[in-house]
Amino acid sequence: MMEPSRIGPIDHLGFAVRSLADSLEFYREALGVTPSEPEEVPAEGVRVVFLPLGETRIELLEPLGDDSPIARFLARRGEGIHHVCLRVASLEASLERVEREGGEVIPPRVRIGAGGRRIAFLHPRSTGGVLLELKEYL
Repeated sequence: MMEPSRIGPIDHLGFAVRSLADSLEFYREALGVTPSEPEEVPAEGVRVVFLPLGETRIELLEPLGDDSPIARFLARRGEGIHHVCLRVASLEASLERVEREGGEVIPPRVRIGAGGRRIAFLHPRSTGGVLLELKEYL
């Protein structure tokens, strides 16, 4: 059992894509990866698919509309790595630790992500330029 404020290991890497269908063709054929079923996360404005790769996964994120954060990311930066997600035992304990050390949590503080898990995002300003997601695993 992880201590409540311990952060890690990596749960997944989030990749912004314009089209799940187009991206999945590569992962299925070239890498032989079997994706999860697509899941819509309306609160985040995305449709996601997870690709298992050993102990971690890749999450493909397709925007549900032009006003989605992923759509804005794609417009500014194009397809590619969007975030790194780390597992935590207790989201609240981890967020308290992060904030105590100067980390900036992006509002809303806690949200529901794919699979119904509680998540939070840390602003790249406070993490050396990387968007970090914390995902609770009790």
